[in-house]
Amino acid sequence: MIFTVILIIAFILFYLYNTRDFNYWKDRGVKHDDPILLFGTNAKNYLIQQSYTQMLVETYWKYPKEKVVGMFRSSRPTLVIRDPNIVKRILTTDFAYFHKRGLNQHDDVVEPLFRNIFFAEGDTWRLLRQRMTPAFTSGKLRAMFPLIVDRAERLQAYTATAATTGRTVDARDLMARYTTDFIGACAFGLDTDSLSDEDSTFRKLGANILNFRLRDILVLYMKDIFPEVFKNFKIMDKVEDEMISLVKAILKQRNYQPSGRNDFIDLLLECKNNGLMVGESMTKVKKDGTPEMTSLELDDVTMAAQIFIFFIAGFETSSTATSFTLHQLAYNPEVQKKVQDEIDRVLSKHENKLSYDAIKEMTYLEWTLKEGMRMFPSLGYLLRKCARKYTFPDLDITIDAGVRVYIPVQAMQMDPQYFENPEEFRPERFNPEKFDGILKYVFLPFGTGPRACIGERLGLMQSLAGLAAVLSRFSVRPAPESVRQPQVKPASGVVQIIRGGVPLLFEERQIAA
Repeated sequence: MIFTVILIIAFILFYLYNTRDFNYWKDRGVKHDDPILLFGTNAKNYLIQQSYTQMLVETYWKYPKEKVVGMFRSSRPTLVIRDPNIVKRILTTDFAYFHKRGLNQHDDVVEPLFRNIFFAEGDTWRLLRQRMTPAFTSGKLRAMFPLIVDRAERLQAYTATAATTGRTVDARDLMARYTTDFIGACAFGLDTDSLSDEDSTFRKLGANILNFRLRDILVLYMKDIFPEVFKNFKIMDKVEDEMISLVKAILKQRNYQPSGRNDFIDLLLECKNNGLMVGESMTKVKKDGTPEMTSLELDDVTMAAQIFIFFIAGFETSSTATSFTLHQLAYNPEVQKKVQDEIDRVLSKHENKLSYDAIKEMTYLEWTLKEGMRMFPSLGYLLRKCARKYTFPDLDITIDAGVRVYIPVQAMQMDPQYFENPEEFRPERFNPEKFDGILKYVFLPFGTGPRACIGERLGLMQSLAGLAAVLSRFSVRPAPESVRQPQVKPASGVVQIIRGGVPLLFEERQIAA
């Protein structure tokens, strides 16, 4: 009897705790679906029926006349943004209120590998951003380009074998191996050769990072429901020791000095040699109202964290973007011919060799890649967390510190009010003469504002070089296994992963001398 009473009391307490904020959006006059116990409005995502991107797309179209829509991630209120002018405020104009990424539940408890420029918040983020930005100048990228060319040539050789046999190739796996080799060279200074080695340890490491276990999914879920109880549980423990040990070994091998390879570890070592990172605090002020000074040491673990995110961002997002672009070219041969004509024309001016300058001249190829990223952005949404109470101008809606806001990039980029006939693959949309200024806050594959992707230019360069290497020698067409509209894995996280890969046929081109 006593045990039953305890259970009833425990359930009542949990019910009150879990539903405590369920009137949050109703009180503010914001349209939303009715939340339910445990799940909020997030049931399909928690039950792995939809990725978070898919759920945001569904919500976006369910309320077509609203500028913002409320949601609940378990008990926590979140807000979906549907208006590009509000997006502009969040990402740029009122950045001081939304400088937090919001991926970590607690600023004071952060996994070692999450102490990187993408996940970091506040002062840590600002100091990393200030110190690392010079590592991505045009001069640094140009110096890194020979590493890209070498991997692009290997990509051509591997694709040639597949074309000769006539077998179907998973373009996503192909481009992931290319980008993995690129990251191995540019981030770690290693010759990984994932293209030749089907069982490449480095490739497996990359796949393992984004292959979430049931335990990981449950931990993420419990962090939402009981954030204080589960705040010390890790998600990346499966690769943490391996990644940190690998980076430490490379640093020791280089005697903690730049090696002259011009790779990412060299750039981090240059940053470290510049001394302690010091700057004005974003969150702490003196009694007179001026910012306090703050500092951060770029130690081994912090460097490993930067390489970790460089690894993920470099191989996963680029491989998704390039393989989906190849998929669209296979179904749009007239666009493919335009791309190949441009590649042929530019390469003929550069002794038929890939180079930094040659890639910069391939403007139609860049439009084509961007059109692929418009239709299927690797990151299907952007996330920010309100740093302090904020009122949206003209909406008369005030949200509290800690509320997360979602920008549904996938949905906005496929909205016909911004892109006419969005299902049509048309690279000409990105002709600068036609690209409307407001679209800067709709087309957001790399984000925008102070927290835009720091490696955007490197990612574009890597992706364009890979596409140019393939399309200069091969044409792509649908394989018997190809699906016209690829589907997303419901278990996808921030990065969208295509279910079943991207099967295509590659045919060697006959180019007139």
